[in-house]
Amino acid sequence: MLNLILFGPPGCGKGTQSARLIGKYQLVHLSTGDLLRSEITRGSELGFEAKKLMDQGILVPDEVVIGMINAKLESQKNTNGFIFDGFPRTIAQAAALDNLLSEKKTAIRALLSLEVDFDELIKRILLRGKDSGRSDDQDPEIIGKRVNEYNLKTAPLIEYYKKQHKYYSILGIGSVDEIFQNLCSVIDTLK
Repeated sequence: MLNLILFGPPGCGKGTQSARLIGKYQLVHLSTGDLLRSEITRGSELGFEAKKLMDQGILVPDEVVIGMINAKLESQKNTNGFIFDGFPRTIAQAAALDNLLSEKKTAIRALLSLEVDFDELIKRILLRGKDSGRSDDQDPEIIGKRVNEYNLKTAPLIEYYKKQHKYYSILGIGSVDEIFQNLCSVIDTLK
């Protein structure tokens, strides 16, 4: 099974590239945000628990998110693999995901990290903000805080996956097609 984590700071191009990778490699997109919304809509026990916490402004605990990921893995047993989006964000989450996948007799094959410098990220997100309408995509100060938050809390996952020899750095600057080809070159060596 080809399980990938597409990784990088806000504005690096994860959304654009994950859609293309899903199409080419016939992967299932596993977005924790989408999972939370789906479980809540379905009225599942996990969704009920998540909604109760979210309504109180409390982050959904890792165990609940892992439970939702487990349900998704179970419902998609005959897939080529998954592309993880928005998860894991911490080393504790990565370890929990590794344990869950191990129980399923599979594993993360690669963390594909799109590398883009700070100034380019700001420029891209501001440009995206013109179309998205999101206020947090239109304020350089807020964007800077989001990138710094990523650097502090999420970037340490790079070392975690380097130790497992699953970390691949891909330059996230160039045309969409060039970046996609660089990602595919790495993925094709894993198959």
